[in-house]
Amino acid sequence: MRVFKFGGASVRDAENVRNVCQVLQTIGYEDCLIVASAMGKTTNALETVVHNYFQNRFDLAESVDLVKEYHFAIVEELFPNKEHDIYNRLKELFDSITYFLLNNKSPNYNFVYDQIVSQGEIISTIILHHFLLDSNIVNEWVDARNLIKTDTTYRDANVNWNVTVENIKREINRPTLCITQGFIGSDYNGFSTTIGREGSDYSAAIFAYAIEAQSVTIWKDVPGVLNADPRYFNETVLLEHISYQEAIELAFYGASVIHPKTLQPLRQKEIPLFVKSFINPSLAGTNVSKGAPLTPEVPCFIVKKNQLLISLSSKDFSFIMEQNISDIFKLFCEYNIKVNVIQNSAISFSVCVEDKFNLFEDLRLRLINDYKVSYNENVSLYTVRHFDQYSADKILKDKTLLLKQVNRETMQIVTKE
Repeated sequence: MRVFKFGGASVRDAENVRNVCQVLQTIGYEDCLIVASAMGKTTNALETVVHNYFQNRFDLAESVDLVKEYHFAIVEELFPNKEHDIYNRLKELFDSITYFLLNNKSPNYNFVYDQIVSQGEIISTIILHHFLLDSNIVNEWVDARNLIKTDTTYRDANVNWNVTVENIKREINRPTLCITQGFIGSDYNGFSTTIGREGSDYSAAIFAYAIEAQSVTIWKDVPGVLNADPRYFNETVLLEHISYQEAIELAFYGASVIHPKTLQPLRQKEIPLFVKSFINPSLAGTNVSKGAPLTPEVPCFIVKKNQLLISLSSKDFSFIMEQNISDIFKLFCEYNIKVNVIQNSAISFSVCVEDKFNLFEDLRLRLINDYKVSYNENVSLYTVRHFDQYSADKILKDKTLLLKQVNRETMQIVTKE
């Protein structure tokens, strides 16, 4: 069985939903599993709903209506017959969102986030399921929440692999095309969970691992894995073949084309990963597999925007030793703040971090009890794998350098634009 993952860009509007159908008809869909994301920027829109639920009730109804109108506009274009079952199904889903918002008693932001934001994938896959049926592509809709079981770390849940693999093997065991959701699962109480932002790639890998898939294909709006993000770099090169190891490194440092957790399950079962273009599915794309070259022939550039550079120093000029660093990292873990770069001297300790849950201010109030804390907001972290002098100079041009770190293979710099 092959696993296909279609991201938000590939289903962002009616035209692209039709294109998914064309891709399947072009490359074949027998004995396949489709893992799909929420449509377009739906996750962002649902995050606004959650924010308004806690911070701005006056705009809550309007923010729900915007999500509803967006999806109904797509449905009306795809299904001209207003008596189609999809209309009632979609109404039921939005009614359930409204019901939850009216009746929820939990003050836990992350719990509410997962119950609301997970609906984006449910809505997307139900629309895709019905459109493919109407296009004579027989398929079954499968609720990933019944299969992928996790703990209760809402917004960044950990998968219970034993239970999940058993569930998937039991459910996904037939040649019919199946359509399910990325990014979501459920805890032992049946409440929805999410496995990390942009986690649909990881979901595809979980399913592939469980069914020992023939391959996984991630369909993107780029021709494959490039040596740099074309949004930030003008000249890019397609990496046609890369090893699991190199792909893991690139994903770890923040290459957006592959989710960081995706590669490990595939590597364990030696399942090849293809990254291909849904715009031109005939292109070869990128093949990530065993036996591929360990090192790309060109430098690879990765940029992470909106980072925080935090510098801590001891108040009494004492050394920052192993125990201090251990205590600091326990706090980072407690506040779910991801550390991307570390640099320390005798009396100072600097880290470039990603504050995806907006908890830095709470952390800072803890840190100032023991340390002097200074920080720079909205900095950029550039990572260059297999760098040379030309690539290093290219990155530093017209930027203010705040931190630089170099090893044999990788250069990382933190800059202020």
